[in-house]
Parts: sequence; C-alpha cells; structure tokens
Amino acid sequence: MHLVSLTHRARRAAESEPEPAPPPPPPPSHHSSHNFLNMKNKFFNELGHLPNHKMSMPMWAIGAIVVVVLALVGCFAFCVYKKCLGGKKKAKKVRERKGGRLRRKKEGEGEQAEEEKKEGEGEEQEREYFGKLEYTLDYNFTENQLIVGILQAQDLPAMDIGGTSDPYVKVYMLPDKKKKFETKVQRKNLCPVFNETFTFKIPFNDLAGQTLVLQVFDFDRFGKHDVIGEIKIPMNSIDLGQPIHEYKDLVGGEKEEQEKLGDICISLRYVPTSGKLTVCIMEAKNLKKMDVGGLSDPFVKVVLQHNGKRLKKKKTTVKQNTLNPYFNESFSFEIPFAQIQKIQVLITVYDYDKLGSNDAIGKCWIGFGASGVGLRHWSDMLANPRRPVAQWHTLLPEEEVDAALKAPIR
Repeated sequence: MHLVSLTHRARRAAESEPEPAPPPPPPPSHHSSHNFLNMKNKFFNELGHLPNHKMSMPMWAIGAIVVVVLALVGCFAFCVYKKCLGGKKKAKKVRERKGGRLRRKKEGEGEQAEEEKKEGEGEEQEREYFGKLEYTLDYNFTENQLIVGILQAQDLPAMDIGGTSDPYVKVYMLPDKKKKFETKVQRKNLCPVFNETFTFKIPFNDLAGQTLVLQVFDFDRFGKHDVIGEIKIPMNSIDLGQPIHEYKDLVGGEKEEQEKLGDICISLRYVPTSGKLTVCIMEAKNLKKMDVGGLSDPFVKVVLQHNGKRLKKKKTTVKQNTLNPYFNESFSFEIPFAQIQKIQVLITVYDYDKLGSNDAIGKCWIGFGASGVGLRHWSDMLANPRRPVAQWHTLLPEEEVDAALKAPIR
C-alpha cells in the first residue's frame, strides 16, 4: 500500500508539473530604465505646455500673418507672369516705338540733308565761273544761210595741270546735229581769239524748231576732250531781222556721248628701196545709218599729206545699201624714204548722195602726229618693211580729227 501510494503520488506530481517555459530576457539595467522615464516625462511636460503657448498669441496677429503671407505669394506669382509672358510683348512694342521714332528722325534728317545739298549745289553752281564767249549771228535771207561768227573767249578756267587750257569751239545745231564745225585749237590760252565764221544752210521756216549750240572744249591729244562750258540759243527766241553781236557767260555742260560711227580695216605696206607705200582699204563694219531706210552707200577717200599739205588722194568704189561693206581696194603712192617719217594718211568714210553733197560718216588718220592705234600701226609698218600690216581703226567725227590735225604737234 505504501508502494502504491508512492507511485500514485509520483504520477500525480508529474501530471501537475507544468511544461518548462523559455528563459525570460534579462531584466534591463537600472540606468537605462531611469533615462527612459526622464525622456517620457519631459516629452509629456512639453506637450502639455505647447497649447498654452499658442493660445498666448492673439487671433488677429495670426490672421494678419496669414494675409501678409498670401499677399507676398500673390505678388511673387504676378511678377513671374509679367516677366515671362508680358516681357516679350512689351519689348516688341518698345522696339516698334523706337524704330518708328528712328525712321521718322532719319526721314527728317534725310529731307533736311537733301534740301541743304540742293541749296549747296545751287550756291556752288552760282559761284562757279566758266568764262565768256563773244559771238555774232546773221541770217542771209536771199541765200537761206545762218552765219555764225566765233570771235573770242575770256577768262576760261584752267583745265590742264600747268594752269592753262587748249580751247577750241564746236558749233552745231540741235536736234539733228548733222553738220558740225570746229574752230582751230588755241594752245595754252585762257583768253583765246578765234575770229572764225561758219555757215549753216537752213531755210528760215525751219529755224524755229532748232537750237544753236556753242561748246568750248579743252583739247587733249591723248584722251577725251573736256567741256569747259557752253551756250545754247533757241532760234525761236531771237530776232534775226538784224545782225546780233553778244558777249555771254558760259554755263557748265557735259560732253555729248560719243556716237559710234563704225570701224575700218586698213593694210599698210612700205618698201624702202623703191619708196612705194601701199594702202589697202579692206573692209568696214557697223557703219552709222545715214539713209532713211536705215542703211548707207559708203565709199572711202584716202588722202596723203606731208607737213600739212595734200600730196595725193584716191577713192574707192561706192557700195550700195550696206553698213558692212567689203572693198579690198589698194592704192600705191611714191614716197621717198627721207619723207616717210612726216607722212600722214587720212582715211574718211563717206555716204554717197546722188542729189546732194556726200556726208562724212567718220574719219581716222595714221602716221606723223597720230596717237594710239594710228601711231602704233604706222610704227609697225616701218618696223616690218616689205610686209603688209593690217589693223582695225575706230572712226571718229570728221571735225574732231580735223581739229587734231590743226593742232601743233609737240
């Protein structure tokens, strides 16, 4: 019985004994627990004092702060908008306004400058002096002739580097300019005396629509002749019932544009041993139209001069209705070698007219005293004896060549 009770007691103790639990964590130390409690107490104390501090600020101050903050935010947003979006429009308007002002200013300055320039040019033209020309006019009613006398010029401006001029006067009628006259060239003279007379055969009834032009030029052997001054006389503004003698001031003028008269091809050959000079008129091209139908009837006259005296002259045949005639005609002249250096060959192209006088289309000259192509062609011929040397020459007005021939050779 005692053994049974012991067994029963042991079984009951085993059943009543609980299952072993996991070991509990080590208890925190005394120092860590103390810090945690202090922080907790401080936090709740501050939390409890915070509402009391806010409530100490009045409500109107909080409202004012809110209003100010909103106003600042609104101003900032408005400035950003104007800066980014309105700046371009404003800049464009400003540029347009400035551009308009600048344009108006420039236009005003341009008009003012133009007016001042015109006034200055007018004053300069009034101050500029071109000299005077003395001339006479007389009309012969029985012969239907207008007689123009060129007497003298006074106080001409100096056109050359040396302070002088080489003046001559060109006389012609507008608008046809068919017949022109020129005085002799007066070398190095600002007060030249001409005393030359020229005659235009024009019916009196045809004079009313024409203008007499007196142009004073400065002769230049190696370049274009410069206009010194001119006088234009409308024939319907004067009374030709009695002779006219006037002394008028020259006015500034521009040289008339050189009219193209055409070109001519000439071949020269000289044999020193026999003294034979051969001039071959080969062809011409682009001649001036002289007839009503727009063509011409050209022929060529060749004149040989020595020291200003005519020795011989020859003519080609007439080529009908053409501006580009082909001649291929040769003429021979006996010229001793001792005289060849002083020989001048004058070539004149004429338009043949059955009913009236033949009109000169253009002229050129080769040999002693010539310049440019005329001098070079002559020199090439002398440098190549017995060989023909061909060269194209540009035709010039007959009056211009005649004036150059009259001028003293330097």
